Amino acid sequence: MSSLTATLTPSRRRRLFDFALALAVLLLALGQLGSQSFGEQTDAARQIDPAGVALCLLSAIPLLMRRRAPLAVLLIVLAATVALVGLDYAVLRPVAPAVALATLGERPRQVNPLRIASVTFAAFSAFVALAWARFGLEPGEYLVTALLWGGGWVIGDRRRLARQRAAQERERIEREQRLAVAEERSRIARELHDSAGHAINSILIQAGAARTVQESRPQGAREAIEAIEVIARETIEDLDGILGRLRGGGSAKLAPAPGTDRIADLVERHRASGLDFHLVDRPGSGQRIPPAVDRAGYRIAQEALTNAARHGTGSAAITIDRRDGELRLTVMNPVARQTAARAAGGHGIPGMCERAALLDGTFEAGRDGDSFVVRAALPFAGQDP
Repeated sequence: MSSLTATLTPSRRRRLFDFALALAVLLLALGQLGSQSFGEQTDAARQIDPAGVALCLLSAIPLLMRRRAPLAVLLIVLAATVALVGLDYAVLRPVAPAVALATLGERPRQVNPLRIASVTFAAFSAFVALAWARFGLEPGEYLVTALLWGGGWVIGDRRRLARQRAAQERERIEREQRLAVAEERSRIARELHDSAGHAINSILIQAGAARTVQESRPQGAREAIEAIEVIARETIEDLDGILGRLRGGGSAKLAPAPGTDRIADLVERHRASGLDFHLVDRPGSGQRIPPAVDRAGYRIAQEALTNAARHGTGSAAITIDRRDGELRLTVMNPVARQTAARAAGGHGIPGMCERAALLDGTFEAGRDGDSFVVRAALPFAGQDP
């Protein structure tokens, strides 16, 4: 039997369950009808006859349609239940209304619960009045029926609430997943901007330097072209890693994401193109910097040096300081007096600011006299390395 039900579709399993449920309700009603309420009303109850069987069928068969028309099914089984007692049939433990109420309680609120409660209470009052008049039962003996009907509604309502909470939880998880994907794509977009923007700017500088000295210093021109080749190769590797993460994985052979230990390479690359860039790297207490902070520090330094090369006068100084649980970066480059403040239409400064904010750090950038200064402080104390 278990292998048979396992091969059934969900809709067929539901129909099979409804058939079994209706059959059980019918047998219970016929049992009470034939035994005069299990022998309790042999003197007062009417014997089983076709009319009584028909009413029992009317109270059970509609349950097969309880999922499609639950309110109509409730009204039919309530009417049949009251009619059985009104015609002296001792079916005093009616289960069909409880099943119909459970179905209604389980459904979304398409019908006002107060209307359902009013109809059910009216039917129950008629049931109690007729049963008391016909069989002389005490009011307390109807408590079982009241609990049965009320319990059916409560069970259905609890199942509805459970399904509702499960649906809300699924929606919350899906919403968080969509948000995580959007945040990851935004982070990758920043990575692409920083990596590709820095590379293109460096290639432009190196190409300009090669063109300028190709006649007077052929060796310098060759060095600039070699630097362009190195930059292009490193950028391709960097983009492979970024795009691999965008696709949801990436090759295991990809180089690790750059950190602050490679800022010196950035400075040397700019120096090789003829710029007067200097690095001051102050060692810290030896505490390891978490990868997220290390990577963000590198990207901020990369973007700041790129901006210095594009907008400055050819020189810049970068200071790296690791103390008091913070990674501190300062990039200062002179600018011409008549140079206006840098336009905020690009993505460089907002991107650096966002990187610092994501790590609960601070960031500021602006002119300070004849220099443009970028300062970033990224806390790492207490973070997992």
